[in-house]
Amino acid sequence: MTEHQDGRAGISADLVRRLLADQFPQWADLPITPVKIDGWDNRTYRLGDELTARLPTHQAYEAAVHKEHRWLPALAPALPVPIPEAVAKGEPGQGYPHHWAIRRWIDGSTASLENIPDLDAFAHDIASFILALQQCDATGGPLAGEHSFYRGAPPSHYHSETVDALATLKDRIDADLAREVWDAALASSWDRPPVWFHGDIAHGNLLVQDGRLSAVIDFGTSGVGDPACDLVIAFNFFSGSSREAFRSAVRQDAETWARARGWALWKALITENLPIVERVLDDHVTRTQ
Repeated sequence: MTEHQDGRAGISADLVRRLLADQFPQWADLPITPVKIDGWDNRTYRLGDELTARLPTHQAYEAAVHKEHRWLPALAPALPVPIPEAVAKGEPGQGYPHHWAIRRWIDGSTASLENIPDLDAFAHDIASFILALQQCDATGGPLAGEHSFYRGAPPSHYHSETVDALATLKDRIDADLAREVWDAALASSWDRPPVWFHGDIAHGNLLVQDGRLSAVIDFGTSGVGDPACDLVIAFNFFSGSSREAFRSAVRQDAETWARARGWALWKALITENLPIVERVLDDHVTRTQ
């Protein structure tokens, strides 16, 4: 996540104003404010008190606009907390080349260790959301692939990246054990009908009110397939009793956890996040030996 920078990727409040004037004049006079904390894939602006404009920063992220506009309304009724509400879909214009989205604003603070006093309870909240999402009707849903950056697909898509990163870090980690974790992930597969996954269950996409999960945002990497990728939060946010609370509540089998460790390991390796690597390796040893 990065602090907002108006004008990044050629996107500015002025551009949003001009797009609104052309395509949604009913909202063109609303105050336009960059959100304080923003992801890299999109630039988000608050429109008045109730709406946001969300503009992809690159063509690679544009598919999510169409996907979310189609599927967010279908998923929302079955989920235990709010998710983004698709209000309108904008067209390319004013020199901006991508489709873009208008959403309903959702109150809440980004999840952090500082604003969640009971991590075990929060772990149960996340597990309940994941299980409810997996129960949503996946008929006709977007099969994991390029649009989800291969979340929900086998982790083997990132095999070359992982092997290269293992070679780079071989003197800083237990590379043999890490390769064992990776090979275990590749040896496992999701052999059941595809289910819905979010694809990026991470603290930046989790909103909190009064210390409890209040909303889940950013379904850009969502789809239907293997839900193992949604377990990675066990390693990059939870620890100790909260990790065990999550593991117990989310009720996934050992092979799904093997792939989850693979997903967590891949990302930690390519970002050189060595503490996460160590957590994943320790979990593998604890669970398999």
